[in-house]
Amino acid sequence: MSNDSKDYSFFAAISRMKYIERWALMRNSRQENLCEHSMEVAMIAHALCIIGNVRYGKNLDADRAAVAGLYHDASEIITGDMPTPVKYYSEDIRKAYKDVEKIAEYRLLEKLPDDLKEVYRGVFRGREDGSEEYMRKLVKAADKISALIKCLEEEKSGNTEFRLAEESTRKTIDKMADEMPEVKDFVEEFLPAYGKTLDELA
Repeated sequence: MSNDSKDYSFFAAISRMKYIERWALMRNSRQENLCEHSMEVAMIAHALCIIGNVRYGKNLDADRAAVAGLYHDASEIITGDMPTPVKYYSEDIRKAYKDVEKIAEYRLLEKLPDDLKEVYRGVFRGREDGSEEYMRKLVKAADKISALIKCLEEEKSGNTEFRLAEESTRKTIDKMADEMPEVKDFVEEFLPAYGKTLDELA
């Protein structure tokens, strides 16, 4: 245990994810915060790794994927949620935002004691040897699936604001499913239930 009496604010900062609203430029029937989204991404990423291990003979660390999912957007505590059309408007903007994300992650890591920084740096960025590359791709897929679920929920509530977002997100997920069978399985087997009522799920 560190003998340093300094107060470290990393987890207090992380706890503020519940105040970061997603889809800020769009009319929402129900607002979604970053904390909710991150938990959903963690669950889906974990499931994708389990599917990969059980059905496709992979050796993926599902627990580590879940933790990566929990922290995948942590930098937005500092940057806020940049709308997708802005973030991907051009390659220059995309690169600049990536640089801002790295700076934000660095600022968060500086809120930890020195002996914990390296562990959380790995949670944010993955292992430097590239051994987690496929698992990290599944976390990104889980992020997109979570976004698609949000679009479906808004559509079900009668909100057409998310129609184009749903179309573009589906196209992205379809491409991911071509490369990752875990994504295809999840979308085919689990996604349809998200449109059901509570009575239908019972």
